[in-house]
Amino acid sequence: MLVLMRQDATPDQIREVQLKIGELGFRAHEIPGAERTAIGITGNHGAIAPDVFTTLPGVDRAIPVSKPYKLVGREARPESSVITVGTSRIGGTELAVMAGPCSVESREQIVAAARSVRSAGARFLRGGAFKPRSSPYSFQGMKEEGLVLLREAREKTGLAIVTEVKDTGTLPAVAEVADVLQIGARNMSNFSLLEAVGELRTPVLLKRGIAATIEELLMAAEYIASRGNLQIILCERGIRTFETATRNTLDLNAIPVLKRLTHLPVIVDPSHGVGMWEAVPAMSMAAIAAGADGLMIEVHPDPASALSDGAQSLKPSRFTALMNDIRRLAPVVGRTLNEGSTT
Repeated sequence: MLVLMRQDATPDQIREVQLKIGELGFRAHEIPGAERTAIGITGNHGAIAPDVFTTLPGVDRAIPVSKPYKLVGREARPESSVITVGTSRIGGTELAVMAGPCSVESREQIVAAARSVRSAGARFLRGGAFKPRSSPYSFQGMKEEGLVLLREAREKTGLAIVTEVKDTGTLPAVAEVADVLQIGARNMSNFSLLEAVGELRTPVLLKRGIAATIEELLMAAEYIASRGNLQIILCERGIRTFETATRNTLDLNAIPVLKRLTHLPVIVDPSHGVGMWEAVPAMSMAAIAAGADGLMIEVHPDPASALSDGAQSLKPSRFTALMNDIRRLAPVVGRTLNEGSTT
């Protein structure tokens, strides 16, 4: 159930509704809106009579929620959410561009990558310190040393850091550095990790699993939201199909579908979606045209020497060219590209 407060509802009236929900043995989730506050209820295993809440001061109405994802759906918040990171926003009219290498490999590599993507106009640096890989023998990242280098890259460039957290054990260390915590495709159904990042208030970038349906992605987001963290960004990064010509099949259909079902911002990772750098620019432009709120793009100073994902990484010069194309496309679809500083 969703309890909609009146526009003039006071903080005390909102608190009274939350207390009532707690008295009934359920959990209250405050969902601030542009004009009014909604309070989602979870923990109930059956219908709740609306008049339990409609008689309370400040309550407009109480409505049942038809979707299994009660907090991240449009029923809970009709207007689109905007996630603020520094002076950048993910959602709304701004396009957020996150760029950088798959993994941190050295100080020289990550600082060079950060400076190049910053110069091109990106406001977020992506780079993995901890890298869960399909093979246990593949490069697993520089781990704690990589976090130190990410912090240094942020200090030198002012870019916000987007980096992956692979388990609950390393979460505290990663959360000390990350401006946005990335949950990778392999961990989309790691429910303990989803609950753990839900206890934090750091923005979370949730990637769609390699064979996950859209509803499964939204239910994974619900795990995070149910623990109190509504700062969630969804990421379409390609799904596994019968097609072998590309690494994955980038599901651009998911963008308008997600936009209809959820208030959360949606970005696209075309690098993992296709697995070849030649297709990344075209898929980036297509994603923006389809309504994506931003992009996550792999950029490496020397892709041929990359320890992971070199084949799908853009050289800095190619990334700069793509950003110039995005600047031209953005106003056509009613968007802007934030050119301000993140510091």
